[in-house]
Amino acid sequence: MLLAFDTSTAACTAALFDTDGECIARKDEMIGRGHAEKLVPMIAELLDGRTPDDVLVGVGPGSFTGIRVGIAAAHGVAIGWGANLAGMSSLALLAASSAAGAEVAAAMLGGHGELFVQQFDMALQPTTSLLNLRPADAAAAISSDRVVGPGSTALVEARGWGEAVEAWPAAAGALRLPSILRQLPPDPMYARAPDAKVRSAA
Repeated sequence: MLLAFDTSTAACTAALFDTDGECIARKDEMIGRGHAEKLVPMIAELLDGRTPDDVLVGVGPGSFTGIRVGIAAAHGVAIGWGANLAGMSSLALLAASSAAGAEVAAAMLGGHGELFVQQFDMALQPTTSLLNLRPADAAAAISSDRVVGPGSTALVEARGWGEAVEAWPAAAGALRLPSILRQLPPDPMYARAPDAKVRSAA
């Protein structure tokens, strides 16, 4: 079995897949903050005593705190179960929430009013780099008519055209991702530097 989960946004989402790749259990909750308190009990309830052989965790971009919580939990449970561990792109997982069957862009809110954006084809292969831009610059970089995610409205309004669909990552779509986007190192992919700076020695 494979356990997938993502905590990169205000959503806390987890899904369990059998050996045939069928999603046999899922949980999706909008919690805003508090992933550290919610995630482990959610996983325990989802598993109901079952032990996965593989763990797949969203590595970002997204909330610094959420990403760290998810990855720390993934490392902990993988060690405890002796499970294989890999990371997946949280933006690609967000794009997988779209059932349009066409090119789609995913947009998340970043810090300082910026957006994390990336465009994908109908097979969820990336057609742009992962970008961290102001809405006006993101609007110029993204050509897909359909934009999904919590940052979609900001991008479409800045561009003046297209369809904005508010959506959130759903772990049940994890196996829709191409293998290159779900075989990432299980380390944070922040896409921008953290605001906090380490003090230099005096």
